Amino acid sequence: MYEVNARQKLIMLPGPTNVSERVMRAMLQPVINHRGDAFRELHRGVLEKTRRLFQTEGDVVVFSASGTGGVEAAVWNLIRPGDVAVVPVFGEFSSRLAEAVEMAGGTAVKVASEFGSVPSLGQIEEAMAEAGNFRAMFLVHNETSTGVAAPYVQEATKMARDHGAFAVIDAISSLGGYAIPVDAWGVDMCITGSQKCVAAPPGLSLLSVSKRVVEFLRQSPTKTRYFEISRYLEYGAKGETPFTPALPLFYALDEALKELLEEGLAKRVQRHGEMSARLYDGLSNAGVKAVAKPEVRSKTVIASYYPPGVEDGVFRKTLAIEKDILVAGGFGPFAGKVFRVGCMGHVNAEIVDRTIRAVDETLSKLRAI
Repeated sequence: MYEVNARQKLIMLPGPTNVSERVMRAMLQPVINHRGDAFRELHRGVLEKTRRLFQTEGDVVVFSASGTGGVEAAVWNLIRPGDVAVVPVFGEFSSRLAEAVEMAGGTAVKVASEFGSVPSLGQIEEAMAEAGNFRAMFLVHNETSTGVAAPYVQEATKMARDHGAFAVIDAISSLGGYAIPVDAWGVDMCITGSQKCVAAPPGLSLLSVSKRVVEFLRQSPTKTRYFEISRYLEYGAKGETPFTPALPLFYALDEALKELLEEGLAKRVQRHGEMSARLYDGLSNAGVKAVAKPEVRSKTVIASYYPPGVEDGVFRKTLAIEKDILVAGGFGPFAGKVFRVGCMGHVNAEIVDRTIRAVDETLSKLRAI
């Protein structure tokens, strides 16, 4: 079981999350030549483990960049000026994804729903039919801003591919807490970040890449250098990266993936489900209401409304100083109205119960003032 370091605050953010001492120590390994045999061995090992996380036999890429870098890589590698993409929009990060499509010169057909829910599959299918010849569907699986998870990744992927389009899944805050078998489901690109359910430090973005995408990029090269997937695949075949990697983070990611695979992906997914249910129940008993509708509640991010009279900054500061627990506030239309608790990585019953107790006691104190 993961043990909380008494010298540090308990990180219950929607990322970054708690990182084990074992993974932190991995970053102390010596700097090596990233064009040498030692790095080639490390890099190949990271890619092999990453394939197991994505459940793919295909290509994977690791960028020295945040999750946003991975999303932009997906968009800029697939979208050309004039292309159309279908983007379900139900929170801040899906809104940003639609903006990224348009910044790349494409047109984003937005399938919107109120925040706290998701567009229906019927709405997405209707948008695809109206879009006609569209290049890709970009679906945020887990909307970190609202604690909402789209329950139909497999079905939406099939619909996109039936239209001849690429299916791209932003699973930055969910992969590892959820299983997304990209080969079995036909996902063309899936994106996740090192600092979420994988429980590594922030700074790396992991992508799976289907054969369809590889063939498309051969025929239509992209106009980004740092995020050029074809270049990463070319260098990756030699065990290298085209540009200088964040070497300490590669050591850490390798160790975090070892931890994940030692536990087993299925067991980690099951644990996230059990711990999120425990969190939802405990926070509900503490008198707070979840933003997400029950049928679409995320297993990795719990967003809850503040009770009347509780001020966001005061609550989170009190929780951090008096209870040594970090949670996140809301943003966009939820700024000041919502706090968000991460349920990611090494989360366990001890951590969850401590968080629930601290939230309950802090809310009770602030209500009494």
